[in-house]
Amino acid sequence: MNSALVFFIVFCFTSISICLADNDNVWDACPTDSATKETVFINGFLCKKPSSIAAADFKTSNLKQAGDTDNFIRSSVNIVTAADFPGLNTLGLSIARTDLDLDGIVMPHSHPRATELFFLRKGIVLAGFIDTNNTLFQSLIKEGDVFLFPKGMLHFCLNAGYEPAIAFSVMSSQNPGMVSISGSIFETDKELIDRMTRRLVSVGAKNLANFSRIHIQ
Repeated sequence: MNSALVFFIVFCFTSISICLADNDNVWDACPTDSATKETVFINGFLCKKPSSIAAADFKTSNLKQAGDTDNFIRSSVNIVTAADFPGLNTLGLSIARTDLDLDGIVMPHSHPRATELFFLRKGIVLAGFIDTNNTLFQSLIKEGDVFLFPKGMLHFCLNAGYEPAIAFSVMSSQNPGMVSISGSIFETDKELIDRMTRRLVSVGAKNLANFSRIHIQ
């Protein structure tokens, strides 16, 4: 066999192997350097000098407090990314807390860059998502259950119990993003969003919650 051809075949297989490999960190960790002004935009955040990394970079209390559910949809979602939790930088993760008051609902939305693992800490919640074939996958989950929202899929959750619900999430991106359907369509008309949301909560959400509670008993 021609030596040039052999070299070409070896080169191709080596290149493919390199392209398919995960991009590993060259440091043990790379906490966000929030003190340095960003002058170059990269796919992530600038890292601290290894000598300045401390244990505090890997701890956060941002999910300790309950969110404000005093709103029309009676819910709150707090997403913590590498911008606020330095230790997450370059690890492809973010975390979130969801608080749902009685009959509270998280409106349909998607995370274009992340799959979400939704862990229910307290309460009873109806969680679901819609796939690209417009098929609805939903389940009534209870304390200790985990529900998966695949990357980019439109998903929602509704408090179907008799007490406030608390959930924690882990997402597979340090900046998952969020696309809100109602916000995207009616972004310029806040009054219309509020009116539509109030209607959904007062009629549809309550009926759905009552239906779920009947089937729990």
